[in-house]
Amino acid sequence: MFDLIGRPKMMIHAYTDPTFRDKVDEFAALLNPESYSLNYEIKFQNNQAPGTSGSELTFEMIKPQQLEFEFLFDRTGAIPGSGEVGDDGVHSDIDAFKELTIGFDGTTHRTKYLILAWGKLLFKCCCTSLNITYKLFRPDGVPLRAVAKAKFEEFRETNQRVREENRNSPDLTHVRTVKHGDTLPLMTHAIYGDAKYYLEVAKANQLQNFRKLQVGQKIFFPPLEK
Repeated sequence: MFDLIGRPKMMIHAYTDPTFRDKVDEFAALLNPESYSLNYEIKFQNNQAPGTSGSELTFEMIKPQQLEFEFLFDRTGAIPGSGEVGDDGVHSDIDAFKELTIGFDGTTHRTKYLILAWGKLLFKCCCTSLNITYKLFRPDGVPLRAVAKAKFEEFRETNQRVREENRNSPDLTHVRTVKHGDTLPLMTHAIYGDAKYYLEVAKANQLQNFRKLQVGQKIFFPPLEK
């Protein structure tokens, strides 16, 4: 999917499992965001004793990264590709976006696991906050344009986190089936936590054209070398 000037659109891929195997839905932004903010926070303890001028900061944790985006929804017909103006304006679009990002799944008893993909950005996360601002209305009050401000927090599956914290721990071999919307960098990021290994994966699978994966195709992800 591409934007108005032929660039790949920002995508959100939704999964029901923390290993990012079972993809159930995806969302393509109407317009690519003009910017996004990526927040890092390291927490220290300051156990300063009374009557002293300072103390050594004690490392406590590295908090998950946080990412903030704004998504535009428009049913005025002014933006090519936005679709026809429906009876409910942007309500259906907003409801679908809410279901994908913050919808509660009665089977897993939680919201979905997400991967945000845009250019070199591949961010495994969960949506932690969503604010909808309606900006343009029909005379009968039906909203035709809205902006959704979403906050996402980095998610690391337990086994991946343990491997990253213990650099001597070996990776396991994985086999994944290509689903609609999958790309090799996206699948590689889901397995290793970093998309930079996709060329090694392509070589291991003898892929002549890794940009054209076939739905149902099996991809082998070998263990990473220490």
